[in-house]
Amino acid sequence: MTIDDVVFRRARDSDAARMADVWMRSFATALPDVRRVHDDDAVRQWFRHVVVPQGEAWVAEAAGEVLGLLVLQGSELEQLYLDPRRRGRGLGDRFVDLAKQQRPQGLELWTFQCNGPARRFYERHGFVATERTDGRRNEEREPDVRYVWPAPASPPVPA
Repeated sequence: MTIDDVVFRRARDSDAARMADVWMRSFATALPDVRRVHDDDAVRQWFRHVVVPQGEAWVAEAAGEVLGLLVLQGSELEQLYLDPRRRGRGLGDRFVDLAKQQRPQGLELWTFQCNGPARRFYERHGFVATERTDGRRNEEREPDVRYVWPAPASPPVPA
């Protein structure tokens, strides 16, 4: 499979279970030390009843397989997860380009401070860290960092 074989499209209700599976595999691989708050069934229900029908959800698909997902909610890039076997092939870059096209006025997102690869990825795409927290406001209680694109006029938050 090459990036040219991948179709990026709006998610359909029938994609919810496969999206949830990608999310769970990606979370387990990228964040092995972060406690997952919800079990597999709850994650699948969340995708089926909330993420796909209520958000602006996109999938990357090839040969009937969901390879990754992007969810936008207002100016927030809520979710960007790739199947771990498909990382490093340009899917994430294409998803960020898609998000920027959909939200040319700007994007914001949160990621965990411990997720160095995600932080480097977003920084490479022009996102700037603007806030760090101790994690009290997220379900996992994991310190996180807020990123903004385009870069704000004020200086970024020191590392």
